Amino acid sequence: MSSSTTEPAVQRIFIDKQSPKAYDALVQTSEAVRAVAADAGLDRTLVELINLRVSQINSCAFCLHTHTRAALRAGDTPQRLGVLAAWRDTELFTPAERAALALAETVTSPADATAQESAYASARETLTEDQISAVIWVAITINSFNRVSIMSKHPVRSSSRP
Repeated sequence: MSSSTTEPAVQRIFIDKQSPKAYDALVQTSEAVRAVAADAGLDRTLVELINLRVSQINSCAFCLHTHTRAALRAGDTPQRLGVLAAWRDTELFTPAERAALALAETVTSPADATAQESAYASARETLTEDQISAVIWVAITINSFNRVSIMSKHPVRSSSRP
């Protein structure tokens, strides 16, 4: 007869606090990527859409919380954020946003070579080379932050403001 009890949760180390030099380097990378995205002409709302979509795929509650607030501050709407997981099924996103989201998804889940080629081809039709590079870097960076938060089990605390 098997037991249905679960193991007690192991207390996680906040790796950002445990190894601050490594985390600071990631923060510096993020700041550089943000500047690259701005220089490439990517709107802050698009950067936050990428951060949110990648965080949805990775199931990172902490980053979803953080970037939902950032997207709202950047001027995105609750309606668009509410349907972001189904962006392909709505007309609320521009062709450039669609191309960027598809490309960010393939950065996050790169095993599907066909989807990757399709997303890259779509991005080439809609985005500049600088924008493609920036989208990829934004996705790489948020994937890294997702892993820091997931492995550290950073808590999401209740808040009343966006």
